[in-house]
Amino acid sequence: MIRLGVIGTNWITERFLEAVNEVEDLALTAVYSRTAEKASEFAGKYEVHRTFTNLEEMASSDEIDAVYIASPNSHHCRQAVLFLKNKKHVICEKPMASNAAEVKEMIEAAQQNGVLLMEAMKSTIMPNFRSVQENLGKIGEVRRFTASFCQYSSRYDAYKQGTVLNAFNPEFSSGSLMDIGIYVIYPLVALFGKPNKVQASGTMLDSGVDGQGSILLSYDDMEAVVTFSKITQSDQPTEIQGELGSMLIQKISGPQAVDIQYRDGTVENISVKQDMHSMYYEAKEFVELIQQGKLESDINTFSNSLTTIEIMDEARRQIGVVFPADRL
Repeated sequence: MIRLGVIGTNWITERFLEAVNEVEDLALTAVYSRTAEKASEFAGKYEVHRTFTNLEEMASSDEIDAVYIASPNSHHCRQAVLFLKNKKHVICEKPMASNAAEVKEMIEAAQQNGVLLMEAMKSTIMPNFRSVQENLGKIGEVRRFTASFCQYSSRYDAYKQGTVLNAFNPEFSSGSLMDIGIYVIYPLVALFGKPNKVQASGTMLDSGVDGQGSILLSYDDMEAVVTFSKITQSDQPTEIQGELGSMLIQKISGPQAVDIQYRDGTVENISVKQDMHSMYYEAKEFVELIQQGKLESDINTFSNSLTTIEIMDEARRQIGVVFPADRL
């Protein structure tokens, strides 16, 4: 049994723990929060008795084997490196860190200490994304990838009333690109690798982060256009256009129905059975990698994580988003 600690007592941690309940050989045994009251309250929901308010103490504890990090983006690197150096396996929420320099530091710490580090990007590990990969050749030479993830944030209402919460605060390495734009960039990288050129534009908010944006990415024989927003709403599907037809993916952040529309008008549904919790697949992958003694995922690879954050660094540079972490 792999004993799991969690950092972060927010809604995403609760969702991850719902998935953990469905995974064999993985159990929550410890909770960290900055305050003892919040740690105890959260742990009580899951009948967990071990809580921490000191990260160094938690990292050195022999009561956990691995940790799930779901703190603000700006904390990911410091926290992950601490646990990696204490020989704890780490699954870290996306984006893995504030910038490429931090991601490289995390990868180096994992490799030097012989433990697993994996970015918790659920979409690329879900069965329907694997179906996309396996069936991509059916649409012939790919010429265009278009993806959109635009989801109006309830925190934007507070922002407009003068309250800047974490989601719109550069101190926490947040903003539209970091929080949800990654969902359209990471799958692109997983499918097609590193682009030759990145051209980005976006809408800056007064707080210093982007509210929305778009990126044009150029490859040798194709182009990609991705859009993201926390101040508008859209249900537009992702489309991969090939010379023989197009592949349509519903909800790129957690691929649901996937269809191929061929040039002759026929439609093939390539969706596969996917009835587990959406975060089950990443949790299961994490457990299996540990059990197999692997130090890197073959799906959410270091290369994919690093290329994705490098694209995001360049996009932020062009849009004008600068985090305090970039100056360190």
